[in-house]
Amino acid sequence: MASEAAFLDPVLLAALVLSAAITLVAGYRVIVGPTTPDRVVALDVIGTNVVAIAALYAMFSARGLFADVALVLAIIGFISTITVARYVTEGDIIE
Repeated sequence: MASEAAFLDPVLLAALVLSAAITLVAGYRVIVGPTTPDRVVALDVIGTNVVAIAALYAMFSARGLFADVALVLAIIGFISTITVARYVTEGDIIE
């Protein structure tokens, strides 16, 4: 059991760092653009990576609260992606 934790901790830490780096790169794409669909996709990538970071941190710290946070963030991210996609395609959110 101790050898599993010795192997899992560095892997989780590396995954956290990689997810954070990808989030920063996607943040650059949100700022620079060049088109609106590029920005929408980058925002979706950021939302997905934030969920991944919360889930990875839940495993790293062994706290189940962060798994709940990841679930709520995933639901909010899904709803916001649908809303932004509808706004981009139709120009109106509420009919």
